[in-house]
Amino acid sequence: MPRSVSAPRLARLALTSVAALALVGCSAGGAATGSSSASASGESSASASAAGGSSAASGGIAAGVTVTDMSGAEVTLPEEVDSVIATDNRTFRTLDDWGVELSAAPKQIMYKGEGGPSYLQDDSVADIGNHREPDMELFVTAEPDVVFNGQRFNERKAEIDELTGDAAVVDTDFDVTQTPMDEGLKELTTLLGEATGHEADAEKLIADFDAATQRAKDAYNPEQTVMGLIASGGELSYVAPSTGRAIGPFFDMLGLTPALEQSGTDNHQGDDISVEAIAKSNPDWLIVMDRDAAIGEENATAAELIERSEALQDVTAVKEGNIVYLPADFYVAEDIQNHTTVMEDLAKAFEGAQ
Repeated sequence: MPRSVSAPRLARLALTSVAALALVGCSAGGAATGSSSASASGESSASASAAGGSSAASGGIAAGVTVTDMSGAEVTLPEEVDSVIATDNRTFRTLDDWGVELSAAPKQIMYKGEGGPSYLQDDSVADIGNHREPDMELFVTAEPDVVFNGQRFNERKAEIDELTGDAAVVDTDFDVTQTPMDEGLKELTTLLGEATGHEADAEKLIADFDAATQRAKDAYNPEQTVMGLIASGGELSYVAPSTGRAIGPFFDMLGLTPALEQSGTDNHQGDDISVEAIAKSNPDWLIVMDRDAAIGEENATAAELIERSEALQDVTAVKEGNIVYLPADFYVAEDIQNHTTVMEDLAKAFEGAQ
């Protein structure tokens, strides 16, 4: 799928390869860690209109269509598409399910367990690596016609724009501090549907997500308190309500009552908290993400950390089994499908406790 490299692109590669290497150590976080990234405007809608030409799929992309990406920019997709790159974890499953073939992607930040994207095992998809140490040359040598870029790679947008020349670069990023998580997920799904000619499939994903969210809202008893935890580095960390990309937004989406309203950061590992502090707050419910499991770290699982802690055994959530674990791949697949699964799991748990 990578094609021969044109002279102009070779020139760009020669001029930018040194700069790309220099950027390797400048991005914070681990090899598959996330950071809250900002787009130019998280409130923009993802809408599309015909832009003079057929909307028939070309390489899995809706040919000749103009979409409004997550930054609010209008991007016209080419009539012929031979090479597509995607960097945003929230897009891999959707593009994969809809048959979009990629020429390159950051495989190192894909989930490697069962149910991960088929791109991971596809040798024709070149591996960009991860957001900390990416092979930026692939943005030249793959000669992409379309690039879906966001989330962990959002900070490299300017460099990607320069390396890819005339390619249609579609911004898929949204800032959860500017756009509510549920709205951002739906806007992104709509955008992907329009860009690939899968509008009906996108509407179905959104309808399923909305239904699951409403079901969880209806089943939740606001008199019961909730705490979010992340298992990272073999320890449990606290997730403050409304912060970060995982668990924190659920408090706003579902109107959850916090067991502890201590402020926190929005990083991927949560904030330090002692098991004694968890026990003292005595949450009725725990919502837990196992970051270590998602990135293949061989530490104790989140369930083991909770089960082994004597201090937590008298916590209401632990005694009554009111613990909801996010899907194993959630940290590296924060897409609308996984959020729908979480909402369904919460709904079932809340209903079962009534």
